[in-house]
Amino acid sequence: CPFSVPGDPKVPVLYEVERTRTGKSFSVRSVKAIQHGKPIFTCQASFQLSQESPVQHQFTMPAVPPPEELLTQEELIQKFLQNPNLAERYRKHLNKIQAEDVPIDIKPVNPPDIFCSEPQEPKQLFWVRARGYIGETDMKVHCCVAAYISDYAFLGTALLPHRQYRIKFMVSLDHSMWFHASFRADHWMLYECESPWAGGCRGLVQGRLWRRDGILAVTCAQEGVIRVEQTPNQSKL
Repeated sequence: CPFSVPGDPKVPVLYEVERTRTGKSFSVRSVKAIQHGKPIFTCQASFQLSQESPVQHQFTMPAVPPPEELLTQEELIQKFLQNPNLAERYRKHLNKIQAEDVPIDIKPVNPPDIFCSEPQEPKQLFWVRARGYIGETDMKVHCCVAAYISDYAFLGTALLPHRQYRIKFMVSLDHSMWFHASFRADHWMLYECESPWAGGCRGLVQGRLWRRDGILAVTCAQEGVIRVEQTPNQSKL
């Protein structure tokens, strides 16, 4: 799903759907979202009839503490804000994050130390779920919610080895998802993110959404623009 230009939340979106291909097992639809007469988003969706096959395998889900043993992102931020030595601009940034009404529960497995600008391995693990109750509804609803969840903090994985730089601009160029098994987006899932490459003001990230029972439910990939200030950040204290 490539993104063309930023959308305008005050203007209705016109969706053009093209029946690209209709087969016996697979069908493809191409969708163009239009505002002000210009495309702001394009999407290609592939649908498959359910089919059985003896060819099956998957990676192994990482061994991590369960979500019940971890702090939420809000609790972690509140903990950071209690530090009297936190620089004011970082305090404002954390307060801004706290003020956002994000409809996702997030529990980082290994939260980065905001007081350290040392490079870190470009990998992250989160427990994630939609807030509220969705229930046993059409699986397409859970897929749409998972698409929203998968975009949150995803591209930031590519910045972990470059924490000494301040971000000027960061936005997704394209986002792809493959759905492997049924799941509940309002149940805890482990989001495993890693960035194999960054360069040329671009970053590539890959992700896997695991059900709690170890089933790989979704695989994601995203490329985005990343622009930073050339002068490294000063200490956060």
